[in-house]
Amino acid sequence: MANDDLLAELLDQERRLTFPRFDNDTAIDLGLAVVAEARAKALPVTVDVTRAGQQIFHMALPGTVADNDHWVARKVALVMRFGHSSFYMGRKAAAKGVPFHETYLVDPTAFAPHGGCFPIIVEGTGLVGTVTVSGLPQEEDHKLVVEVLERFLKERFDR
Repeated sequence: MANDDLLAELLDQERRLTFPRFDNDTAIDLGLAVVAEARAKALPVTVDVTRAGQQIFHMALPGTVADNDHWVARKVALVMRFGHSSFYMGRKAAAKGVPFHETYLVDPTAFAPHGGCFPIIVEGTGLVGTVTVSGLPQEEDHKLVVEVLERFLKERFDR
């Protein structure tokens, strides 16, 4: 897929995968849904869900390491600062041919432009949190989050 097409698809995911509301119970249920999918596929991932700056859900499955927690924190920081998925931001910078940290003048130890963190957007409100996966190649981290979000929103909110 051409980079322009990928960027357009990633933005479309953000446009489509929004919530009518998002509270702590929804955050917990979303985290559990990601964990269930990861367990079903025997994936070694750390799963994290935040809301309003608070970590509501965090679980590390077998095969992960403490470093995954640092990746989660860096991906979350990026999404909360820029308002787009971490995969989108990384691919956007790559398309320009300039390293992300140089493009946006940010500390590479604080921001990770790698797939796996997706913005939680509430209609009429905007960005309220994140759902993050760390442990797989970045495209697979992103894909897991999107697949679960699509199913979760359909089952929970009929979207």
